[in-house]
Amino acid sequence: MKVGVPKEVKNHEYRVAITPIGVHELSAHGHEVFVEKSAGVGSQIDDSEFEAAGAKILDSADEVWGTADMVLKVKEPIAEEYHRMREGLTLFTYLHLAADKPLTEELIARQVTGIAYETVQLPSGGLPLLYPMSEVAGCLAPQVGAYSLLKAQGGRGVLMGGVGGVANAKVVIIGAGVSGQNAANIALGMGADVTLLDTDLDKLRMSFWRYNNRVHGLASSRLAIEQQVREADMVIGAVLIPGAKAPKLVTNDLVAQMKPGSVLVDIAVDQGGCFEDTHPTTHADPTFEVHNSIFYCVANMPGAVPNTSTYALTNATLPYAVSLADKGWAQACRDDHSLALGLNTHAGRLTNAPVGEAVGIEAADLDELLAGVG
Repeated sequence: MKVGVPKEVKNHEYRVAITPIGVHELSAHGHEVFVEKSAGVGSQIDDSEFEAAGAKILDSADEVWGTADMVLKVKEPIAEEYHRMREGLTLFTYLHLAADKPLTEELIARQVTGIAYETVQLPSGGLPLLYPMSEVAGCLAPQVGAYSLLKAQGGRGVLMGGVGGVANAKVVIIGAGVSGQNAANIALGMGADVTLLDTDLDKLRMSFWRYNNRVHGLASSRLAIEQQVREADMVIGAVLIPGAKAPKLVTNDLVAQMKPGSVLVDIAVDQGGCFEDTHPTTHADPTFEVHNSIFYCVANMPGAVPNTSTYALTNATLPYAVSLADKGWAQACRDDHSLALGLNTHAGRLTNAPVGEAVGIEAADLDELLAGVG
């Protein structure tokens, strides 16, 4: 199979979808890998490293997309890339279609086989291809939040760890999944007073032992969220419903009651965000103000640390990419139901029910579709 890896074009997106190790593995399986010139530079990977591992470097994105049977990416295609998508192409990347009806419609109209990293799901419920980037985004959230808390950035001017005789910053994290737990770990390390809310009591019990009861774990409810958010210096939204839009848990009215200069970081922005006022921002212009509070809603947070993110992502995606290349997408999905759940579009049809509910498009039955593909 011909595997294409274009350079990412989203604002300040420096990750790349494969490492030289990944290129070597695909090449060892007899596949050809085509990488766009300078695609890895932002992650400190030179073209010569890809070539040494067996890749062929192409000068343009049009060449890479046009040559490939399967395109590996990091972020979802944006409008300037739509014209490169074509019938019969397999696209393996983050798609986040629940929050992006225009892209959903483009994938359907262009009859692309779209397999989304974020909806590949293990029998345990784990999301193996979202996990590493959730780790990164969770670790980053307190860092970017702490920076936004600085008075020069419009924040309250509060130090996360405080000093002797002065209260630490109060950080409230909504969602105790992978990103929430990592956010709690970093915020705790920065000396903050950390509260973690979730509806899953098992996750809260796990955090109790993990953090030796130094993180306050609270059962999440509308009232609990309201009480905690009003007192917070920083709120981190880390709620995820696989494939579906994130629930809006912090309202505009509640933000109006927060401390002036408080900061809200929405890790769930890719799935529509869990704050009512959330809208996607970029690394170039990351924040906006609502009721004297600062919102940080960058839709590709892990792109800020591309060296770490690229290697962590390839570690997770490579076995699936090799399977797709070796067997073709249909047989690979039939052999691995977890991978099959990643299938979002094929041959002009939507194949993911939660996405269908979010965007108002009827989804085909996944098992029937796989059974009917030759």
